[in-house]
Amino acid sequence: MSTKVLKISMKRLNDQMLMEATNERGATLRLDATPDAGGVDGGLSPMESVLSAAGACSTIDIVSILKKQKQPLEDIQVFLEGERTYYKDYSEFTNIHLHYTLKGNLDPAKVERAMNLSLERYCSVLKLLEKTSKVKGTFEIVP
Repeated sequence: MSTKVLKISMKRLNDQMLMEATNERGATLRLDATPDAGGVDGGLSPMESVLSAAGACSTIDIVSILKKQKQPLEDIQVFLEGERTYYKDYSEFTNIHLHYTLKGNLDPAKVERAMNLSLERYCSVLKLLEKTSKVKGTFEIVP
């Protein structure tokens, strides 16, 4: 086991809720609240960013695994749906569905294995989310 510290700085961009996160390498992400929560819809909501992080994490895994399997992946997209359950003071994801659309002359069995390895073993974001959520993945290969 090893540890690593990730550092993010956040700055407020307006007099509402619009913020920008910046990592140590200078990459940025805009986050905001919806207008009914005092925001201006100027970025992803925090929960949308968590769901996006899950999709990015899993897609990175799948691309990496398919490369190791020497599969000719031309393109990949992931579509996510996160069902939230609302409690008195907070909400959490309780169901997450990731649907991958892959392009290339791919072996469906290898794609399924790559997806399952990501969902069940490698994706750190989904490992966090599975504590409250049922996570399901599906895929299709398009010409």
